[in-house]
Order: sequence, then structure tokens, then C-alpha cells
Amino acid sequence: MDHPGSTGEAVELEAMRQLASGNDTALNTLMDEWSPRVTAMLYRMTGNPAVAGDLAQETFVRLYQTCRRFRPRNVARPFSTWLFGIAANLAKNHLRWKGRHPEAPLESAADPSDPDNPASSAESAERAVAVRAAIATLPIDQREVLILSEYEGLSHAEIALVVGCSVKAVERRLSHAREILKKELSHYLQG
Repeated sequence: MDHPGSTGEAVELEAMRQLASGNDTALNTLMDEWSPRVTAMLYRMTGNPAVAGDLAQETFVRLYQTCRRFRPRNVARPFSTWLFGIAANLAKNHLRWKGRHPEAPLESAADPSDPDNPASSAESAERAVAVRAAIATLPIDQREVLILSEYEGLSHAEIALVVGCSVKAVERRLSHAREILKKELSHYLQG
């Protein structure tokens, strides 16, 4: 998968250099390029679009606050893994907080569907809702690596950098997550 950072790493590094030297408008360049992917990743982790939007904004606030710590030459960590690491940590902190402060959900678990869509589209929407719900039940460490692998297309090595574990641990977490999803979604896989 072609990441925005794979061909534009030089652009991101320059934007980070400018940001660290006091050019606050460089943050706009990074937000324009990365905000949609960060928000999508956070939505997949939290299951809530409003929370994902808030956490994405917080991700860029943290990026701004810590821009002087980013040292691409000193660590084999590309910009994308650093940014996803910030976002993933915020999502995990939010989910831990939510686990300690449960509340009744205000929104429906299902996405509203367009009444003009054919039945196959409704089945597709139902399947997508089931997949999102199954992913949301995964333990956070498994959910995180699954989302970074399947939706963001990061390699196992990049995921290891984001979550701060070994490549083997990433592989184990992915394997466990896929097994759980296979069981949870077996009736969709058979049909």
C-alpha cells in the first residue's frame, strides 16, 4: 500500500523541521495530509466518529507540542509510525478511561442505511457493522495491531515501532485477533 509518507517523507520531514523551528503554519501541511487517515484509524479503534475527531485534533496538538523531540536521523522511525503512535496512545488512554467510566451509548451501533439502496447493499452494510462490532470487542492491543495492519497497511516492523513491542509480539497479536474475528464472524464467512 502506498502511504502518504512513503513518497512524501521528505515533505513531512521538512514540515517537522519548520514546525520545530517555529513555523506554526507547517502544522497545516501535516494536518492536510494526515488528518483523514489519523481520524479513520481512531474511528476504527474507538468506534465513535465524534471521539475519533476529538482524538485526531488532540493528536495534532501533541504533534505540535512534541515536534522538537522528533529525530528521524537518530531513530529508524518514519514520520507515519511516530504520528500513528501518538494517535494510538491517545485512543488507548481514552478506551481505558471509558472502561473505568462506562455510560449508556447515545448512538446506534448500526450506521443508518440509505432506503434507496438494493438489498445486497443492506447486507453489505450489515456485514460492515458486524465487522466493526467484532473489531470493537477485541482487546485493545489486538485491535490496535489489526487496524494498523489491515486498514493502514503498516508492516509488522512499523507496527512494532508504533506500539512499542517486538515484531513477534505484533505477529502473535494479529494471529489472536484474526482467530477471534474468524469465530465471531463465522456465519458471514460461510455465506
